[in-house]
Amino acid sequence: MDNILTLIAGSGRLDESAVSHVQATLLGAGGDVAAPDWLSYGKAVDLRFGTLDCRDALDLAYESIEDAPIDAVAQPDAGRRKRMLIADMESTIIENEMLDELADEVGLREHISEITARAMNGELDFFDAMRERVGLLADLGEDVLEQSKAKIRFSPGAKTLVATMRANGAYCALVSGGFTCYTAFVRETVGFDFDQANELEIADGKLTGVVIDPILGADAKRERLLALCAEHTIPVESTIAVGDGANDLDMLAEAGMGVAYHAKPIVARSAAARIDHGDLTALLYLQGYRDEEIVG
Repeated sequence: MDNILTLIAGSGRLDESAVSHVQATLLGAGGDVAAPDWLSYGKAVDLRFGTLDCRDALDLAYESIEDAPIDAVAQPDAGRRKRMLIADMESTIIENEMLDELADEVGLREHISEITARAMNGELDFFDAMRERVGLLADLGEDVLEQSKAKIRFSPGAKTLVATMRANGAYCALVSGGFTCYTAFVRETVGFDFDQANELEIADGKLTGVVIDPILGADAKRERLLALCAEHTIPVESTIAVGDGANDLDMLAEAGMGVAYHAKPIVARSAAARIDHGDLTALLYLQGYRDEEIVG
């Protein structure tokens, strides 16, 4: 049996009856299915299977799960544990969109949040949306950038994900369409090895309303993934990428495993794997980490 289906509870427990129901569904479709292998009892379990391909097994799993808050990921067993994590920041490693937080300072949160949401769902050009939103912040004092860091809410499981992968020899990179003033703070706090983001132009202690060129979008995230792989001699197949927005699509498609995390519809439809219910520790379970290996 060369493939693995991982079931991960979002909220509540993953009970044995739900696992047995998925197992029976795969068997009923002609699959060979091994006994459940619990990575974390009541939280995450592996079902090794053969005969069926991964796409069919995943569809059958979700048919069995129905509306239960359970995530499912099907993949080949070979190369499952990755040597590099490359992660989006906003609405992924942190819960915030930091431009939206800054918009509070000029009374434009609703307007800027709407632009952000449409850009992240691929409805607006990323670069145009970036310039428009930052332009509305012109003359905002640079001290607000430092103050706004106090608003950052780290996503559940973020620090555990990075700490565990680094403890097992993986390289962890943070790549964002946001801003360096935030990625540097998040890199240091969470424990990433590297960060990349855009830079806001500041003059006389105030934002000018300009993003310093080049603006880093989807291409920059994908290119950084490839550059880091070359720099650290890590095959692209040995990488896992995670993100939520349209500017993450190229990065997710390039990585060995691309994970849409609580993602916008356009991303959830396209990624190889999706986590809709669980926290970021789900990325450890889908790599086969067991509770005793998890740091923190």
